[in-house]
Amino acid sequence: MNPQYIQQLQQQKQPGPQYVNSFGVPSCDGPQQNIKVPQQYPTQKLMSGLSLPPQKSGIVPRPAPPILTESSNALSQNPPIIQQRPPMVGGSMPIQQPGLMPQQQGRIQNHQPGYPINYQQNQQQQQQQQQDSYNLQRSQYQLGANMPGTSSGYPVNQPGRQANGPDSDKMPLQQPGQILQQPGRIQNFQQPGYPINYTPQPLQDLYNIQRNQYQQPGVNMPGTTSPGYQPSQQGQQAKRLDPDTMPSPIQVMQDDQKTRGGEFITNQKGLVPPFVTTKFIVKDQGNASPRFIRSTIYAVPTTSDIMKQTGVPFGLIISPMAKIVDGENEPPIVNMGDMGPVRCVRCKAYMCPFMQFIDAGRRFQCLFCHATTEVPSEYFQHLDHTGQRMDRYERPELMLGTYEFIATKDYCRNNTIPKPPVFIFVIDVSYNNIKSGLINLICSEMKNILKNLPKDTSQDKTKMKVGFITYSNTVHFYNINSNLTQPQMMVVGDVHEIFMPLLDGFLCDANESGAVIDSLMTQIPSMFADTRETETILAPAIQAGIEALKASGCPGKLIVLHSSLPIAEAPGKLKNRDDRKLLGTDKEKTILAPQNNIYNNLGQDCVNVGCSVDLYLFNNSYIDIATIGQVCRLSGGEVFKYTYFQADTDGDRLITDIINNISRPIAFDSVMRVRTSTGVRPTDFYGHFYMSNTTDMEIASIDCNKAIGVEIKHDDKLNDDDGVYIQVALLYTSCSGIRRLRIINLSLKTSSQMAELYRTCDPDAIINFFSKQCVFELSKSTPKLIKDNLITKCATILGAYRKHCALPFSASRLVLPECMKLLPLYVNCLLKSDALSGGSDMTVDDRSYIMMVVSTMPVYTSVIYFYPRLLPLHDININDDDLPQQLRCSIDKFIDDGAFLLENGIHMFFWLGLGLSAEWIQAVFGSPVADTDRTSLPVIDNPLNKRVRDIIAQVRAERHHCMRLTIVRQRDKLEMVLRHFLVEDRGNDGSPGYVDFLCHMHKEIKALLNQ
Repeated sequence: MNPQYIQQLQQQKQPGPQYVNSFGVPSCDGPQQNIKVPQQYPTQKLMSGLSLPPQKSGIVPRPAPPILTESSNALSQNPPIIQQRPPMVGGSMPIQQPGLMPQQQGRIQNHQPGYPINYQQNQQQQQQQQQDSYNLQRSQYQLGANMPGTSSGYPVNQPGRQANGPDSDKMPLQQPGQILQQPGRIQNFQQPGYPINYTPQPLQDLYNIQRNQYQQPGVNMPGTTSPGYQPSQQGQQAKRLDPDTMPSPIQVMQDDQKTRGGEFITNQKGLVPPFVTTKFIVKDQGNASPRFIRSTIYAVPTTSDIMKQTGVPFGLIISPMAKIVDGENEPPIVNMGDMGPVRCVRCKAYMCPFMQFIDAGRRFQCLFCHATTEVPSEYFQHLDHTGQRMDRYERPELMLGTYEFIATKDYCRNNTIPKPPVFIFVIDVSYNNIKSGLINLICSEMKNILKNLPKDTSQDKTKMKVGFITYSNTVHFYNINSNLTQPQMMVVGDVHEIFMPLLDGFLCDANESGAVIDSLMTQIPSMFADTRETETILAPAIQAGIEALKASGCPGKLIVLHSSLPIAEAPGKLKNRDDRKLLGTDKEKTILAPQNNIYNNLGQDCVNVGCSVDLYLFNNSYIDIATIGQVCRLSGGEVFKYTYFQADTDGDRLITDIINNISRPIAFDSVMRVRTSTGVRPTDFYGHFYMSNTTDMEIASIDCNKAIGVEIKHDDKLNDDDGVYIQVALLYTSCSGIRRLRIINLSLKTSSQMAELYRTCDPDAIINFFSKQCVFELSKSTPKLIKDNLITKCATILGAYRKHCALPFSASRLVLPECMKLLPLYVNCLLKSDALSGGSDMTVDDRSYIMMVVSTMPVYTSVIYFYPRLLPLHDININDDDLPQQLRCSIDKFIDDGAFLLENGIHMFFWLGLGLSAEWIQAVFGSPVADTDRTSLPVIDNPLNKRVRDIIAQVRAERHHCMRLTIVRQRDKLEMVLRHFLVEDRGNDGSPGYVDFLCHMHKEIKALLNQ
């Protein structure tokens, strides 16, 4: 496509409900205007941060549906009502003065009535012009691409790219809307509106008008008029909603930190935990830490009918190996000797604080199944006057929510005490990995990697052993016995019949065989330096690792470093079926599902020997993650993706990821079961594991960065006073080879009142559960149907609250429950995410990869992924150790003379405004102009550079993937990639922003209430 000037109109947000106080007193009421309501909600389809955008969009952009009043099509100017607390049953809300916000116990009201902003109607074809502009600007490059034969770095500087074309310095206009002043800082540009008869101008002229003409601070403040807008030009104008008056996730997080930060004591049934973004220390007093388990609700309805009416899911997000924070204690280990853990005779639940001792301590009653069990004589203890055991405070299993038992032989595979787990490095030594510098990098860093092998806290050194396999179109085993002076290589040429050629010397202690391993790492690069093999195998290499573990009788993990689609003649050969045009259509599941069962069968073989597989992929083209990733999914493994890998720019990131992987807490060869009290039961499971029956999840390995979702459903009616009890049992082998049982207990309240359900919801857990459920359903249903169902669920949840729990307000008002006021925002973020809406603007592998990542995300990771973190860096305090105050994820928060860091756990962007001072850039980058090809900041001896590097390092340390730093200058084409992650704004393809989605939710809720 030849470059051309693109004419583009200012994108305009639609009117929406305006925020008011709890008594429905609006901040202002403006004139109204009749408008036509679109008949269908626009399909969600967004570009990806890693891939080529579409040449043209199949989406017809439409404005978000407006909010209607009960009696007419007049536009409602009333803001949503945040219901602080549903009315108490049998009582009434306390009377307060109009305009006051009733506070919920433990929470601080965090929104104030807003004010109107001038609003004008969209021009016809406005959004289509924006999409065409976006396609033209994005069609000639791909983020992160170092194509073969080109230089490393981003294609914005690749040879052959037109650097100064007619449209090279253009970008789509920013969203209209006022920018509120931040404390201590004056915003220096506004987003004025344009009259209906406005004549389109060339894009650069529009950009200059928008960003330069109106730079007076305080424009569009209450009682003022935008200098670029005159009411007389349009007559009576409908007012639009200011996004800053909507429930703010940043303010909600800050308020939760103020009110819930500090200690969280788990001594109450059904106690709702703080948000995952809140810094708190757990004091375990009978219920497990929310780091290990979170429920979507903490007051379970007594009947399934109530659950069905509300639409609120009942699910658990379980991270059994989650890391604790400073100030907390690791789960204690209880050794019951040969007797083993005490269990219920009927349901086999383990001894926990929920058990009730009766008959003077000779028996105990299980609260899961209500059966009574004889107490073993070795475990007997007298009861005190309250019916509690005299040794209660001496036994962790009677006092704590999380603890571990030492397992006996009965809990071991083949009734044999296991050996310590092992790590086997399986390295692709084909031409692509040699050329990229991967082999030299891995071999040179292997000594440092092996220093980070995990060990138990009571051990001085690790007991884990290591082994090495290389492959291209054949498989090579290495003998690294410490008695050898040089390593020995054995080649298996018949890849159709893989066998283990040596029994002794393959798996060795890294310290004892250190000299031999160093020699091997020196020889491997030279042995394969001249290889020209490009057709590789994969399945036989994984099978070789499985055979090695089977022969040794050890559980473990395969760390596979692979480069390309396996097309060599061998088991596991795959064909290229790359067709990104199918993404986002009803046929996408044909390319997102595995093309054969070979890697599924390999995953099952891995589980049978207690072996998981982590794939590190260094592809320059299609590699079919949807197929080869099945071995990771079934074995509890993970996929790491480094497209167009170059050792000089991506090497540090890779080594950091490998070290983090092997050093984090890991449970090997594990089995997990979820038990519940009578009346409810687990029905569906989401995550990376294998199930040979309906109850047990077999997980070859699970680490601290993975979570499993479990859906709970009613199978009987509950009583108000009974409560719901949950016990998670994880049987696993530790890194030192000890078989253990980790027990995680949680008690929830029950209630027949719907209002109690809404008071005890956990929105962080709900959005995590929804994301896992939606990704799972993508393999069975169409993306449109899944997204429509998600929108319906959100509307049902809010509509049921409005109908059954909220105070009576006009139907023109949007009423949101306090605990779930961010649900519309989070649901819209999920709808716009690449995992759900990634279309032909991203690669098939990118889509498969992010789906696998989302399916295993713990709650704290998913919150940041769906609502990215935006941090200002231009006004940081160099003497402060904390991260800067997070901002709302919108382009409105960017300023010309600012620098911002945006991250979501997968991507990290460093945005530099055109007005940023040269002194600041010089201090941070060491030159007057920032080099956008850099993926790290230079080390310069000045306080500002050190402070910025510390912030980036602190953000990366909070994520288990080391994010690549992408430096973006204002108006660069890569800025469009960054804007994809500004989730409160309307998407690059016209997908609705926060306010638009609230409008649609109000419309859906009104439709439900009118049924």
